[in-house]
Amino acid sequence: MTLSPQDQKSMLLQTDEEFRQLADKHRELEHRLSELAHKPYLSEPEQVEELTIKKRKLQLKDRMEDIMRRFAGSSGAQALSA
Repeated sequence: MTLSPQDQKSMLLQTDEEFRQLADKHRELEHRLSELAHKPYLSEPEQVEELTIKKRKLQLKDRMEDIMRRFAGSSGAQALSA
């Protein structure tokens, strides 16, 4: 039996400092995007900020998924799921 992606994420949030920092930054950016989404109109700088945030969030998510794949492939994750 292997760990579910949610279990892997929970484990990494507890044990991997880089993963935790990436998740925190991703959450901060999501919060800022939510703030921008609630505005009736975005200025040009805000539109640029929105696009920049979306790109950065994707980069963070990709890195987090790389870490999760590494974790899932490691013998430690397999030992924990046994």
